[in-house]
Amino acid sequence: MALLQPFYSDTFLSTTLHFSHTIPAPKRALTIYSSERTGAVAYLHQQPQKSYQNYTAQAKRKRIKFHAIAEQVGGGLAGGSTEEQIKAQSGVVPYDWTEEWYPLYLTKNVPDDAPLGLSVFDRQLVLYRDGTGEFRCFEDRCPHRLAKLSEGQLFDGRLECLYHGWQFDGDGKCVKIPQLPADASIPRSACAKAYEIRESQGVVWVWMSHKTPAKPEKIPWFENFSRPGFIDISTIHELPYDHSILLENLMDPAHVPISHDRTDFTAKREDATALFFQVTERTGRGFAGWWGREKDQSTSNYVPNFLRFQAPCVLQNNREIIDNNGEKHYFTGLFLCRPSGQGKSMLIVRFGNTRKPSGLMKIIPQWFMHQNASKVFEQDMGFLSSQNEFLMKAKVPTKQLYINLRSSDVWVAEYRRWMDSVGHGMPYYIGHSTISLPKVPAVIEQAPAGFVASVSASQPAKGGIGTMHAPNFSNRYFRHIIHCKDCRTVVKAFDKWKNALSAVALVSTALAILVSGRQWKALLLLSTSLCLVGIYACSTAIAMNTTNFIRIHRRA
Repeated sequence: MALLQPFYSDTFLSTTLHFSHTIPAPKRALTIYSSERTGAVAYLHQQPQKSYQNYTAQAKRKRIKFHAIAEQVGGGLAGGSTEEQIKAQSGVVPYDWTEEWYPLYLTKNVPDDAPLGLSVFDRQLVLYRDGTGEFRCFEDRCPHRLAKLSEGQLFDGRLECLYHGWQFDGDGKCVKIPQLPADASIPRSACAKAYEIRESQGVVWVWMSHKTPAKPEKIPWFENFSRPGFIDISTIHELPYDHSILLENLMDPAHVPISHDRTDFTAKREDATALFFQVTERTGRGFAGWWGREKDQSTSNYVPNFLRFQAPCVLQNNREIIDNNGEKHYFTGLFLCRPSGQGKSMLIVRFGNTRKPSGLMKIIPQWFMHQNASKVFEQDMGFLSSQNEFLMKAKVPTKQLYINLRSSDVWVAEYRRWMDSVGHGMPYYIGHSTISLPKVPAVIEQAPAGFVASVSASQPAKGGIGTMHAPNFSNRYFRHIIHCKDCRTVVKAFDKWKNALSAVALVSTALAILVSGRQWKALLLLSTSLCLVGIYACSTAIAMNTTNFIRIHRRA
């Protein structure tokens, strides 16, 4: 992703910063070495707080090299590996997709006055705030006649189904059925199935299991986001391809210079080059390691990027950088990828750092950053959607389809191998060597039909009137704007300004025709001209937020 350029290119910060050489390795790091003479691979447990330089120095002393695993490797296990790591290397590990926390939504974007329909895999959920502002989450199904509760409304802090008016309290208990006689009791079975949710660091998480009590300690905690002065830009996008395809794409730094050429100041196709990868941890919960450009390894005090994938759907890149004043700054690119059904995913993107904004970054509005992110996803959307379609049609593991290069595709291979070990606990998956396709075909939800239905679906965050607002995964407005409260507000504000300026321009033009004085005519025409400039600016801003990127192929 072009959004990751601070992590891909040292030139992004080279004018004012130099890189720290004391970045600690992750705890329980599992470093992979290979011998040039024997070809054997060993998995050696390292103590915490080992720096990247310590790893490379140790490798040089022992005359071995870091090995980027892209195809199957052999070799025995060296001492120090944990039981979980050994199981992860040997094959299948215990896993249940429901016994995990999934990122539902950014806290700031959850509507205050209406329910929100979401999904995890093919389970449909409804999220809302009750009368006290506390988050509640149910199965998105009324027990009466299966109507979606997310199409309902909030009434005195209770969730009301709009089909027959049944109302549910925060625990899912039905507290009102208008059609019951006054002396009749509400059936005990008339309850909505509730899910455990938690809010953490600006994100609402849901625990999907009803068999196992929620484990709050399993909610991911991101240290950088709790640091004093840490500022992040958070955005959310709904995408028309499987979350595994999305994660692959986010783990793939090699595509950035090509796919996102000139999207920002750093992505340039001529910078496409060989990359190096160093896996430092591989467990049943994911993997981690260093990566960077191969040619940068000889740079003085160079420290590469550190990537970590954590089950079920968390990916982050981190860097620590020291400026010319000796102050350490922390940078994080965080991706929370929720599976929202077959061929669908929802992504929460969070980029942040502890460095104070400088130059243009002080004045660039957040909506501009969000629309740039939308452009990035649209640049990838065509081939990722087709990749998703091909994988589902081919019905074979990626080993039979992909040509993974050790200089670019290591994380992709690692991810698909991880799915081999845990896929048995997922609703469906495509791994490196194994596969399990969905047993039930995807259900295509139809968009509301008719003018009245479109109006009723306009709140909250479900589209609205006109083609721009019609539910459509290929539409930027539907993929992002309806999920982002800030961008919705900006689009509405620009639209109001455009209408107001249009009215002023019309009046000033009419007055310019009617008045006789030359000075007054000139002044009114100048006013009209300024209004037209403002109308153009507002129209451009609206288009930037609602119109998809169209790639124009350049020819050399």
